[in-house]
Amino acid sequence: MFKIVEKRRWFFLLSAVVIVPGLVVMLLSTVATGSPFRLSIDFVGGSIYELKFQDAGASEDGIRHVFGAVGDENIIIQRIGAASDYRWSVRAGFHDVEVTNDILLRLGAISPIDRDSFRVETVSATIGQEVTRSALAAVAVGALVITGFIVIAFRQVPNAIRYGVCAIAAMIHDILVVMGVMSLFGLLLGWEIDALFLTAVLTVVGFSVQDSIVVFDRIRENIPKHLGEPFETIVNRSIWETIHRSLATQLNAFFIMIAILLFGGETVKQFIAILFIGLLSGTYSSIFTAVPLLVAWEKGEIPFTGKKPKNGEFDEAELAEAEAS
Repeated sequence: MFKIVEKRRWFFLLSAVVIVPGLVVMLLSTVATGSPFRLSIDFVGGSIYELKFQDAGASEDGIRHVFGAVGDENIIIQRIGAASDYRWSVRAGFHDVEVTNDILLRLGAISPIDRDSFRVETVSATIGQEVTRSALAAVAVGALVITGFIVIAFRQVPNAIRYGVCAIAAMIHDILVVMGVMSLFGLLLGWEIDALFLTAVLTVVGFSVQDSIVVFDRIRENIPKHLGEPFETIVNRSIWETIHRSLATQLNAFFIMIAILLFGGETVKQFIAILFIGLLSGTYSSIFTAVPLLVAWEKGEIPFTGKKPKNGEFDEAELAEAEAS
């Protein structure tokens, strides 16, 4: 049987190899764009115009000139779909809907525009700020609730709070992976963070914590059954007893998401791609981050976290003390 937790330093190194470059990309994005990610209208506010022209006469420079003439030169222009579709997306910072007709007339002078396909969406910057605050509050409250639940549920195990902290650490690991990937795709592909991205992150958080709790619960059950065994042995046995359940659950979701990525619409592909990466990271972190981190903590390998248990084992006295508390 492969001893997973004994290779924990390699797993920690692999996580660092993924997370650190992501942090560097976010730093570069901040230097280049003023934000770690490209923020959609959901966060910064403004107006998005989706335009469809009847021929190839329109160009990015021409569209930029039209919007600059009506009062907004700080716009972001992206082509939508294939070049033959003649579709463009324009994000501007003003909200005056009355200016729409002027925009259409000026754009029509560049190239005939399909008015039936014209769409404009306007969001207040205040709403974007509220969405951001709500998302951060949801993650923070969720982390506190999860930690409290694990401490209560695992109160019969010595050092129960460590299980909660390690689950939260794995959750943060997954959030950083998703954020790094999103920042990279923002620079390379122009992806923007929107409300669907927050939905994907919160879903990843739930899956990550759920997988960690499944393994931790088996560890909790096995500790009294195998008193005197090294903690690493107990943990390794618990992983192999639960790994099939975690993989079976996640593989079903992965197959569905791959199908959507291959055959689904363009509007959901970014959401599904981020969700796929996040769940993949969550599956990895629950086994190869949360549990090895717990073992490293129990063995005193993490600086400033207290003394390590004698011989890495638990005895009946420690269990009795935990149950009494």
